[in-house]
Amino acid sequence: MNPSADGPALHGLLHHVELWVPDLDRAAASLGWLLESLGYEPFQDWDAGRSWRLGPSYVVVERSPALTGERHDRCAPGLNHLAFHVRDDVEVERLAAEGADHGWTLLFADRHPFAGGAHHFAAYLENQDGFEVELVAGSVTAGA
Repeated sequence: MNPSADGPALHGLLHHVELWVPDLDRAAASLGWLLESLGYEPFQDWDAGRSWRLGPSYVVVERSPALTGERHDRCAPGLNHLAFHVRDDVEVERLAAEGADHGWTLLFADRHPFAGGAHHFAAYLENQDGFEVELVAGSVTAGA
């Protein structure tokens, strides 16, 4: 166990998530853009990986030499998607629109932005390597 002055305050919070990716540059371009748009800051940088940090948690993308396969399958056992809080519906829409310029495709476009239900304003995006993110609005402006 790693003792910390913040012990109880950090207890149970996510420390980090590590995603193995088939193409580090492509992952840094799509996931890095998104994470920085959400307020994460570049944290670590090494030959096979990058990470971004927000508060006590960070997200790692790494091109591991032990990687098998060339595409993430979100429908196989394991990680399906990462879901992020987003300030509001306007920001969700901005990120969904700009995401296309950074390797993201809108999923469930026929049901967007309520693919998760009538009271769940979110954008579901998938990048070229098959990783899905869900961007969930913290508030919805009148009329949305």
